[in-house]
Amino acid sequence: MAQTNPMTCGKWLQDYVALVTGGGNGIGRAVVERYLAEGARLVVLDRDIQQVERMNQQYGGDVVAIHGDVVSVEDNKRALGAALDRFGHLDVFVGNAGIFDFFKKLEYLECDRLLQAFDEIFAINVKGYLIGARITTDALRSSGGSMIFTVSNSGFYAGGGGVLYVASKHAVVGIIRQLAFELAPEIRVNGVAPGGTLTDLRGSAALQHGSRRLRDISGLEQTVMRSVPLQRLSQPEDHAGIYVLLASKANSRSVTAAIIPSDGGMEVRGDARAGSPPHERGAEKAPV
Repeated sequence: MAQTNPMTCGKWLQDYVALVTGGGNGIGRAVVERYLAEGARLVVLDRDIQQVERMNQQYGGDVVAIHGDVVSVEDNKRALGAALDRFGHLDVFVGNAGIFDFFKKLEYLECDRLLQAFDEIFAINVKGYLIGARITTDALRSSGGSMIFTVSNSGFYAGGGGVLYVASKHAVVGIIRQLAFELAPEIRVNGVAPGGTLTDLRGSAALQHGSRRLRDISGLEQTVMRSVPLQRLSQPEDHAGIYVLLASKANSRSVTAAIIPSDGGMEVRGDARAGSPPHERGAEKAPV
C-alpha cells in the first residue's frame, strides 16, 4: 500500500498564525514546515542568527523569523508584535526552545558549576516557556487559541538526560497542567513528549557543551533502538503532525492538559538504558 505524504495532508491550520520558539532547527523547524504545509503563517523566535536569516529568505512573507532569546521579555514581545503587526492575530504559541545537559550526573558536578548550569538550563527550558506563555496570553485569549509545549520522555522517566535536564522537563509537565487549569476555558494548553530524536539540540555552555549537539552522541541510534518497542530513532518531522492536531480548533477542541507521547512506545517499558553514558564511565567525581 502506498504511503501518504504527511506534508500533503489537507489544510488543518488554514489562516492560523503561530509563534514558535526555537524554530530554527530540529523539532521546531519541522513544526514550522508542517504548519506552513497546513496553511498557517508563522513568527519564529530563535537565537541562531544564521538560521533566522535563512528562514526569512527561504519562506518569504509567510514566515517572519526574529533573532532573539527566549529568556528575554523584550524579545518575546518583539515576536508577538511581529505576529500581530504582520498577520493581525495569534492562534498558537509553541514553546519549543531548549538545551540539553548530556546526561551529567549530580555527583560529577562541583557546586559552583551546578548552580551555573541550573540557572542556564532552567532559564531556557522552563523560564523561557513561562515568559512566552505570559506574553501571548492576551492574544490567545482573544482568538480562542492554544499553547503547545515541547516536553520530552524525560518529563516522565529518568535516564533520558542528567538531573538538570530531567528536572527541567518534569517542570514543563507542571506548567502545562497548571496553565491548562488557569487559562481555561478560553485557552487550551497541551504538550508533545518526543523520545530520542536526531536533532541539533545543543548542550549547556555552563557544562562546557555549548557547541555540542545531540546528534554528536556516539551510538545514539543503537541506544534508542534498544530502549523502545518500535526500535527506531525518530526524525524531527515524525513529531510534527501531533503539533498540528493539538493546534487545530476543529480537531482537538476538547483537548487540554494533554501531553501526547511520541517516543516509540517507551511508556510501556520505561527507559531501558542503564548505567553511566559512555563519556562519564570512569570519570572522577567532582569535589563539593
